Amino acid sequence: MAKMSMKARYSALTRDLAWEPSYVEPERVFPHTTFEGITIHDWSKWEDPFRLTVDAYYKYQAEKDKRLYAVLEGFAQSQGHLTLSDARYVNAMKIFLQGVTPLEYAAHRHFAYLGRHLNGPGPRFAALCQSVDELRHTQTEIHTLSNYNKYYSGLHNWSEQFDRVWYLSVPKSFFDDAVSAGPFEFLISISFAFEYLLTNLLFVPFMSGASFNGDLPSMTFGFSAQSDESRHMTLGLEAIKFLLEQDEANVPIVQGWIDKWFWRGYRLTSLVAAMLDYMLPKKVMSWKESFELYFEKQMLEGLFPDLAYYGIRPPLHVEEARAEKELLSHQVAWTLYQFSFAAAFTTTTPTSEELDWMSAQYPETFDKFFRSNWEKAARMAEDGKRFFFQGLPQLCQTCQVPMLFTEPGDPETICQRSSDYRGEHYNFCSDGCKWIFDREPEKYVQAWLPVHQIYQGNCGGPSVPEVLAWYGLQDGDGGEYVGSRDHKNWRDWHAGAGVDTAKVGG
Repeated sequence: MAKMSMKARYSALTRDLAWEPSYVEPERVFPHTTFEGITIHDWSKWEDPFRLTVDAYYKYQAEKDKRLYAVLEGFAQSQGHLTLSDARYVNAMKIFLQGVTPLEYAAHRHFAYLGRHLNGPGPRFAALCQSVDELRHTQTEIHTLSNYNKYYSGLHNWSEQFDRVWYLSVPKSFFDDAVSAGPFEFLISISFAFEYLLTNLLFVPFMSGASFNGDLPSMTFGFSAQSDESRHMTLGLEAIKFLLEQDEANVPIVQGWIDKWFWRGYRLTSLVAAMLDYMLPKKVMSWKESFELYFEKQMLEGLFPDLAYYGIRPPLHVEEARAEKELLSHQVAWTLYQFSFAAAFTTTTPTSEELDWMSAQYPETFDKFFRSNWEKAARMAEDGKRFFFQGLPQLCQTCQVPMLFTEPGDPETICQRSSDYRGEHYNFCSDGCKWIFDREPEKYVQAWLPVHQIYQGNCGGPSVPEVLAWYGLQDGDGGEYVGSRDHKNWRDWHAGAGVDTAKVGG
């Protein structure tokens, strides 16, 4: 026999092991791939761009794990946590552990589900590999950041907090939305929108920032994960092309999902924007630069011209996102500063050097709209009048972010949209979130909004101490960084070592 080609050999090792049901109707075996309106004529047309076998996959991942755990061991043995740029940096990793790691586990569970319920052997195997990837990411992130839990506050109760704390309802609602959709919409939401948008911005520029701030373990697991994310993004792109090539009737359905999940993913990146600009003591790349490179260049100018062949246009509301790149991180960081007393991380005002850096990065907007706020907050803190917002903010019904964003073209007016549905009034932070709600109102009226739950008495009690206790927060987890447990420990650890700890709090 002639030697088989690589593609034929891969098919023999994987797809030839699948079988067609002979005594049960396919619709009963795979009941979930028809109700979304998607038409599939030939599952064998699914292309597997990486063509991995189980054997090759586990060997590849085992090598990456060996390198990662060697770095973790060396960092822990050498007291590497003392070599960070500043204890303030750990706040960014607290948000990462609280808000990203649970999403990895949720993705693991639902891709395992798809590994059973997708008809074709090609997508089933791709879903299986991604499920294992996501579980590995969950484990490596927990192991990496567990070292910091020995020394810093706010890392001890992240799993329970993911289900309860107000700002974590933003990532949680994103995934709740995705896993309660159909299988094809889930593929678009996670493998396309989430992977192309959020993980690109998180695992590349932010993990470079981790390295720059002395966090070698986080950089290592971030770049280790990014090699998997590349495969996940390819899975998302393959899913889109497969659906579009199967039937022309799929095009408007896929376009609607792209429109929806772009905006949902973009709103989720608002936390990443604040982490990049405000939580890295040593700056590497601003949110604006990251957005321009990893979204505008790679997606808008690189990907969507290719998808235009299939009749797909760029997402709705994309121009609103582009206009917000000058404002997003500052608006979110200002909100986190005011509400960190009810969070599992601390905040403080930027140093004068950091303010100058942001003035240079955002010359059109920062000095005009934001710098004076931070300078006034710093003066108040120095006078012993550090302020926190003691009320409860209005939340967007769709993305669940507090209503902090401003009108397009008017950075001084809060944006607010609304819709009425079955006698109830619902509020939104943007045209994009209102558009999403109006398409599926019966889904979003069920949203678990933290502020509403507090008012209804479902969060431990009516007072702030009772709510914080229900959150699982401990003294020192949140509030002002200067004078906090982490700040005091950092100064004590470096006392007499010639380390300048005076820039933030002295």
